[in-house]
Amino acid sequence: MQAGKTAMEATKEAAANLGASATAGMEKARAAVQGHADRATARDASEEAAAGATQRDRVHAAEDGKQDAARANAAAKERATGAATYHHPSQGAPGVGEDKHGGGAAPTGGHVEPGVGEARPVGVATGTSRPSAAHNPHVGGTGGQYQ
Repeated sequence: MQAGKTAMEATKEAAANLGASATAGMEKARAAVQGHADRATARDASEEAAAGATQRDRVHAAEDGKQDAARANAAAKERATGAATYHHPSQGAPGVGEDKHGGGAAPTGGHVEPGVGEARPVGVATGTSRPSAAHNPHVGGTGGQYQ
């Protein structure tokens, strides 16, 4: 039942996002047409520049509205399915080892100093017996034209 509910909510979210995208597209088209008309009726360069700025503002507002709708649709899906925020297995369990910045589980490497990046040894074998062949498809016994 949960899988069906999740699929249904995902379909609802996709449809709502499609509607928001279509609405944003119409708003962008309206802004473009209105911007062209305003620029065509402008009497001087400053009015033309103002018309262009207004057009860009309208386009950005439409895009922001679409993104806000997508976030709201995702939140509605999570509320409807009762799903928690997704955590990738590499992030550790939610709430385990979290610090004041809201990080996930502590890394498995051991001691970590704030502000210091992780370094890996240089020149470690990649696991192939012939490292030069690992990145070169022309090396080796392919039995074909590359010998």
